[in-house]
Amino acid sequence: MTRDSSREHGGCAPSAPSGRLPRTEDSAGLVIGVLAAQGDFAAHARTLRSLGATPVEVRTPDELDDLDGLVIPGGESTTISKAIERDGLEPAIRAHAERGRPVLGTCAGMIVLDGDHLGLMDTVARRNAFGRQRHSFELDLEVEGLGPDPLRAVFIRAPWIERHGPEVEVLASCDGHPVVVRQGQFLASAFHPELTDDSRLHALFMAMATAARERTERVG
Repeated sequence: MTRDSSREHGGCAPSAPSGRLPRTEDSAGLVIGVLAAQGDFAAHARTLRSLGATPVEVRTPDELDDLDGLVIPGGESTTISKAIERDGLEPAIRAHAERGRPVLGTCAGMIVLDGDHLGLMDTVARRNAFGRQRHSFELDLEVEGLGPDPLRAVFIRAPWIERHGPEVEVLASCDGHPVVVRQGQFLASAFHPELTDDSRLHALFMAMATAARERTERVG
């Protein structure tokens, strides 16, 4: 892979920085699934484990039972979508979402969550929006909710959000295009947060999972 680490994107900025860091101290005991159809799911698992969660590699529908959250990693969106269909995972993923449990999609996972695929987010993603593999790059990106310090973001054949509905929050944009978005319990990024030592995006996702678990316990 060729990365241009010095590439400048003057339009990469959050919509409204909050300066607030996500909490991780209440995340111990979370069980987070990582879809293991394709992509660097092991790197996601290492990051989640470093934050105190128990990661579970998901390949079958029953492995989605009782998860606090699910990560759909990068890779190739068509391959991932075919694996979800082949392995009968879509009903289990939808059941997970219907229970109010969060889902994080990164790079190809952002595409899989959109309206043309699983339809869990009111978004339409554009594949390979920044170019092919040789156009991969890194940059420092400010993301709303992750504090004032920028996040090092690794873009590899990355998508962006072409269109989105009114309930979708844009947490960060690059060149005027949304690259981190949230809608309720769904969070998606165009880059690969698992490829750096900065775990704040995963920590935000785990905070969402903690909040969802607490809501479920209150109702129960």
